[in-house]
Amino acid sequence: MPLLVRNLILAPDQGDELLRGMFARRFSLDEREIVDFRLVRKSIDARRKSRIKFVCTVECSLLNEAAFLARHGHDPDVAASAPPEPPAFPSLESSQRIVIVGMGPAGLFAALRLAEYGLVATILERGRPVEERGRDVQAFWDRGVLDPESNVQFGEGGAGTFSDGKLTTRVNDPNIRYVLDKLIGFGAPPEIGHLAKPHIGTDRLRLVVASIRRWLLSAGFDIRFGSRLTDLTLSGGAVEAAVVNGADELPCDALVLAPGNSARDTYEMLLRRGALLQPKPFAVGVRVEHPQELINRIQYGAGHHPTLPPADYALAWNNSRTGRSAYSFCMCPGGVVVAGTSEAEGVVTNGMSAYLRNSPYSNSALVVTVGPDDFGDQSPLAGIGFQRRLERRAFEAGGGDYRAPAQNLLAFLGMKGGGRGLSSYRPGVREAELDRVLPTAVTEALREGVRHFDRKMRGFLTAEATLTAPETRTSAPVRIVRGENLQSVGLPGLYPAGEGAGYAGGIMSAALDGIRVADAIARSISADTRRTL
Repeated sequence: MPLLVRNLILAPDQGDELLRGMFARRFSLDEREIVDFRLVRKSIDARRKSRIKFVCTVECSLLNEAAFLARHGHDPDVAASAPPEPPAFPSLESSQRIVIVGMGPAGLFAALRLAEYGLVATILERGRPVEERGRDVQAFWDRGVLDPESNVQFGEGGAGTFSDGKLTTRVNDPNIRYVLDKLIGFGAPPEIGHLAKPHIGTDRLRLVVASIRRWLLSAGFDIRFGSRLTDLTLSGGAVEAAVVNGADELPCDALVLAPGNSARDTYEMLLRRGALLQPKPFAVGVRVEHPQELINRIQYGAGHHPTLPPADYALAWNNSRTGRSAYSFCMCPGGVVVAGTSEAEGVVTNGMSAYLRNSPYSNSALVVTVGPDDFGDQSPLAGIGFQRRLERRAFEAGGGDYRAPAQNLLAFLGMKGGGRGLSSYRPGVREAELDRVLPTAVTEALREGVRHFDRKMRGFLTAEATLTAPETRTSAPVRIVRGENLQSVGLPGLYPAGEGAGYAGGIMSAALDGIRVADAIARSISADTRRTL
């Protein structure tokens, strides 16, 4: 049985290749006794800026593990590692027609998981392949030419394709390893398998997504771009067919709906068709942008080692009086702020980083929780109306040409010394008072939160920081309610999945939910097969 050994320490200028010898010396072993050795986790400990270190966990096999455990089994950093049982995928033969809507992480991993069972599906994506989508997005950033079907929100890879490509999640799921291994197999950087905060980067993620598409096609999946789900045909209250582009009917027995959190027309259609929808709390706010070197100094100290990665941060504050929380979200070290709208005459901000995170700026969303009491009414789609009002207000404040309203952080707080800040935002910013864009409750919470953040990160509050608004697409404003069988309550045969369904919040958790739904379909098919035998 392999061993798990924690707390092997590397200095910033030491490479991973030193770990094997370090492990042998720590436990007085001859390196020839080590049969197998691999790094399974690596994180940065920057609590003492004078002694920043990498903390590593390794998994290894030894010639005589029993003797090693007899000598060192009492060490709290040593444990026997019981590798998880690999998942079993019984081969299923079925005439069931499966349709997957959406090629974000939930849709793609639902497809990859179905393939493990020998199943195939038709995949519908309203946007374009990632190569074409990249050109459409660039045209919007450069010239303000918005394609409502191919943009930062819609298209192959989903919204996460134009992000930092973070793979962190607070969900504890045995399939996390499965997702990481699949991504590495399709070309993601191998270190995502052991980094405590793995990321792929927008540039690498686009290549991975294209590689997954080519594999799915080779496995027999039918992928149709420019195919928007516009309606459902029902029989006895259950889904019988998907209506595509308002005209074509595609019969199906199971429909995986992974639309992303901006598919507002899809939510409206589901409500008409009788699906149970609920308004869901989410968060809105701004993007805050600092020079990356400033964040490095705050987090690592003035003399930080050049081999350390661009520093990140995670900040949160709760007002016990109002119950509102302000927090950082989707932090992009060495990244840029970009336009992320999917509708005409709206402004949406988002953050994005390449794999190398080599921009001179860092940015993060600073957001405040909002809920049905803020939306204006209690209807299932009230959160969408709330988003739209903010996005259109920002469009007007930015000058009506998709520039975003921006304000120096000190000026936002009413402090002196806040000049006109620099911004990486594409397609550009216009100086404006953000009180004109955001609700009072949000701006008040942000002002209180930023002052609290500066106490945790001295220097965060600076004239060098710029706020760009609004950040509105943090998560879905709607939940498509599903039952224990993971089918929609109100529309049997429909399997809502991922962030757009209200069951995930990022690339990893959306992929995990897509897997969960695919497994549910496989169980249903397996049960049907047993009943017919």
